[in-house]
Amino acid sequence: MSEKKKKMPRFNLSWFYVIIAVVLGFLFLNSNGDMAGGMSKTATYSEFKEYVKKGYASRIEVNKDQGELNMYVKAEHIRDVFRTASDTKGMQPYVVVEYGSNDKLEEFLDAEQQEGHFVGKLTYKKDDNYLYRILINFGPFLFLIIFWFFIMNRMGGGGGAGAGGMNIFNVGRSRAQRVEVDEKTKVTFADVAGQAGAKQEVQEIVEFLKNPKKFTDLGGKIPKGALLVGPPGTGKTLLAKAVAGEADVPFFSMSGSDFVEMFVGVGASRVRDLFRQAKEASPCIIFIDEIDAVGRARSRNAMMGGNDERESTLNQLLTEMDGFGTNSGVIILAATNRADILDKALLRAGRFDRQIHVDLPDVNERKAIFKVHLRPLKVDEHLDIDFLARQTPGFSGADIANVCNEAALIAARGSKKSVTKDDFLSAVDRIIGGLEKKTKVLTVEEKRTIALHEAGHATISWNLQYANPLVKVTIVPRGRALGAAWYLPEERQITTKEQMLDEMCALLGGRAAEELFTGHISSGAMNDLERVTKQAYGMIAYMGMSDRLPNLCYYNNEEYQFSKPYSEETAQLIDQEVQKMVNEQYERAKRLLTEKQEGHAQLAQLLVEREVIFADDVEKIFGKRPWGSRADELLEEEAAQASSEEGGSRPTSPEEGEA
Repeated sequence: MSEKKKKMPRFNLSWFYVIIAVVLGFLFLNSNGDMAGGMSKTATYSEFKEYVKKGYASRIEVNKDQGELNMYVKAEHIRDVFRTASDTKGMQPYVVVEYGSNDKLEEFLDAEQQEGHFVGKLTYKKDDNYLYRILINFGPFLFLIIFWFFIMNRMGGGGGAGAGGMNIFNVGRSRAQRVEVDEKTKVTFADVAGQAGAKQEVQEIVEFLKNPKKFTDLGGKIPKGALLVGPPGTGKTLLAKAVAGEADVPFFSMSGSDFVEMFVGVGASRVRDLFRQAKEASPCIIFIDEIDAVGRARSRNAMMGGNDERESTLNQLLTEMDGFGTNSGVIILAATNRADILDKALLRAGRFDRQIHVDLPDVNERKAIFKVHLRPLKVDEHLDIDFLARQTPGFSGADIANVCNEAALIAARGSKKSVTKDDFLSAVDRIIGGLEKKTKVLTVEEKRTIALHEAGHATISWNLQYANPLVKVTIVPRGRALGAAWYLPEERQITTKEQMLDEMCALLGGRAAEELFTGHISSGAMNDLERVTKQAYGMIAYMGMSDRLPNLCYYNNEEYQFSKPYSEETAQLIDQEVQKMVNEQYERAKRLLTEKQEGHAQLAQLLVEREVIFADDVEKIFGKRPWGSRADELLEEEAAQASSEEGGSRPTSPEEGEA
C-alpha cells in the first residue's frame, strides 16, 4: 500500500487552476447554445420586422427573460441578410434582435402568420444558463482571488498546508521544524569535541529536563532559557542539538529571520503558535538560531530605525518567555554572535537566565576536534594530531572540518592512498591565503619588489621580541595577494602595549623595505596599512594606551548612538596620536632594516630564487632568535619527529601575516 501511495502523483494547486480554465472555456464556447450551427449578427427590431415580412425567417426562438430573440434565416435568403455566400455562414445562421414588449411581438408574429409571411416554428426558451451569467458578473473578482492564491502559493515555495508553506491559510503559523530524536540522527555530547566549559553548563539543562523534581523539591525554579554566544562556526547549533539528544525530548528549531515577515502581525502570530506547539509537546526545547534578527535592541526614537513589525514580534517573544502564562517544561535555547546588540529586556533574568560563551577552541580542544573530523578519513598512520592543532590557532570547529575535507580533496587529486601531513599543511595554506596562482605573470621588477617587501616582514618579525615568529614566506600569488607570510602567534589571553607595538612594527616592515631599497613605495602594503591603522585607533581610542589620552575608553556599543562620545578637539587629538604612533613604528622599522640590511638582501635574493622560504632559512641568515621562541621549539620537535599524547606546554600555530 505504501508503494502505491509513493507512485501516485502528488496533488498540486496548479491542477485546480487548469480545471478552472477548462470550465470557463467550455462555458464560453457553449454559452450561446447553437453557436456551432452557424454565424450570427445583431439587427434592430425594425430590420427584424422587414425580414419577417419578406419571408426570410425559417424559425424564431424567443427568450422572454432576456427580451431577446433569434431569427434563423432560410438558406436561400442568407445572401440578402448577411450580404455574403451561404457557405461562409454555416448551416443555420441567425439574427439576434432585442425587442421591447412581448404582447406586441406576439401580435406582429400572429399577423404575419395569417398573411403567410412567416410559416416556420415559433418557440420560447428559458434562460437556464445561470452559471454563465454568474461567471460573467463575478468573473473578474474570481480571477483576482485565484491570482492572489497563486501569488501566495509561489511565495511559500509551492507549499500546501504544511507548516513550512507560507500561503494565505498558514501565513501566521510557526515555521519551526520539529526534530524528533531517534537513534540514527541522535546527537550527544560525545559528538561535540572541545568546549568543555560550555558543555558543562548545558549539561545542567539536560538535568532540568530529565529530573525537574530534583530541583523543584528544594524550592528552585527551572531556568527559562540559555543564550549561546560565540563566534561563527564554534558549534552553538551542535550544542543545542546535543542537549536535545541527551535529554531525549522534542526539539523545535528555527531561525530568528523566520519570524520576520512583510505582513503586519505575522511575526507575533508565529511566536504564539510556536509556544503553543511547544506547550503541547512539553518537556521540549525551542532553539532559535541567529536570534539577533528579531531580538535587536528597540529604538528609543521611533523615527530613527523602528521596524514596528519586528518590535511587535520581539514584544510577543518577551511576553511568551516571561509573561502571565506558564511555560513549564519548555526551555528556550538561542544562539547569536552579536550579543551586544540584543535588547536588554531579552537578556534579563527570567528570560535568558544564563549566557553560555562558546569561544574559539584552544590547542587541546582543537586536537579533540581534529580527532572527530579525522574519523571518516584514511589518514597516514604517522600523522601527528598535536602538530595539526598547533598549526591552526584561531580556527573554529567549522574551519577545522574544512581543513580536513580540503586535505582529503588534495590527497585525492594527487592519487594518494592516504591523507598525509603535507596535505593538511597545503589545506591550511589554501584556506588562509587562497589558491596558488602560479600562472600569474609578474615582471622582474615586480617580483623583486614583492621579495623585498616580504623579506622586510620576515626580517622585522625575526628580530623583535614580541613579534609573531615566522613559519613560511612566499612570493607566489595566492588569492588576491601577491605575497604572503605565515607566523606562529602566541595564544594570549591579554596583550600588552609592547607586544602590540612590535606587531605593528613588523606589519610596517614591508612598506619600509620598499622605500629603503627601491626608492619608491607601492600599493602592495595597503592591507598592512589598514591593519596598522585599525590597531592604532583601537589602542588609543578604546584601550587608553596613549600618552596624551591615558586611561580613556570611547567605545560605545549603543546601536542607535549617532553622536561621537567625544569632542572635535579630542577627535583631532586622537588622529594626531594615531599618526604619531604609526610614524614612530615606521621609523623604527626603517632603522632595524638598515641595521640588518645585509641579511635582508640575502633573504630577498633567496625569495627571488626559490619563491618559498621557511623559518630554518631565516635562521641560517640571522641566527637563532635570542628569546627562546616557541617557533624554535616547534622546529626542534619537527626535526626530531617527536610525538606526544598530551602537550605539557601550550604550543602555537601559524597565521597569515600578509594579505
